[in-house]
Amino acid sequence: RLVKVSVPLPGRITGLEVLEGQTVKKGQSLAGLYSTELSASQLALIKSLSQAELALRATERAQQLVAAGVIGSAELQRREAELLQANAEVNSIRDQLRVLGLTEAEVKQLQETRKVNSLTHVISTVDGTVIDRQVNTGQIVHPSDVIFTIADLSNVWLVADVPEQNIGSIGIGRMVEAEVPAIPGHTIKGRLSFVSSVVDPTTRTVHVRMDVPNPKNRYKPAMLATILLKDQGQRKKTLPLSAIIREQDRDYVFVQLAENKFVLRQVTLGDDYEEFRVLENGISDSESIVLDGAFHLNTERKRQALQ
Repeated sequence: RLVKVSVPLPGRITGLEVLEGQTVKKGQSLAGLYSTELSASQLALIKSLSQAELALRATERAQQLVAAGVIGSAELQRREAELLQANAEVNSIRDQLRVLGLTEAEVKQLQETRKVNSLTHVISTVDGTVIDRQVNTGQIVHPSDVIFTIADLSNVWLVADVPEQNIGSIGIGRMVEAEVPAIPGHTIKGRLSFVSSVVDPTTRTVHVRMDVPNPKNRYKPAMLATILLKDQGQRKKTLPLSAIIREQDRDYVFVQLAENKFVLRQVTLGDDYEEFRVLENGISDSESIVLDGAFHLNTERKRQALQ
């Protein structure tokens, strides 16, 4: 939630009212701005108000003359059209002044007093914290210049670039855990709120994001974090690696038939996890297998086969 504040019209900064790190409210003044362009727009409003008043009086006189039969209705219609045009010009300039930063109360005061004021204020459009200031008192600024950056830090983004080969099972709602080195012992838990639809061709990564509440402003913009993406757990049968015999690109285990009697049986295994392999099929729940020492048992089996 980042807002870059610029001036609505060219001018000179007359004073700063906030500094970096300060919390501001929506509608709060950030800096004073002196602009001759603002005074020109105010003068245009005053002139258009005068023209509208003249058009109104001309229309009222025309109505009286029509009633007395001195002039025809065509002249009255012409003056009414001029009044409509004058009022439209007044409304247009009023809207322009509001776009330039004047409030409704300031525009109303200008209409009442008819006094031009070249000083206005740069206003914050959001509640937040000033995280950057690019202007000083007396500096000439233009609408293309960003003079303040305001961020609503009550919620921040935790972002990561996931390698392309790992993105297949990642989607919105995926469980995420993160640790921030600047806050030892603290774990952030949540779900992904955004997964980019494109791969960065330079880094071959996909951008992902999680929304993180930040009520106490513990998390600062640009902090580093370590992110762990977690799958939903699944319950499956596994075998320790010490029980698996690998021969001729096939997997085997020793199944116990009786005391001191074993048989080598082929099994189908799935993915590995740490020191275990997932057992797909080949062993029933009622059977016992050799978990430790399978290598030595297989060596003895081969020795006996040779004899």
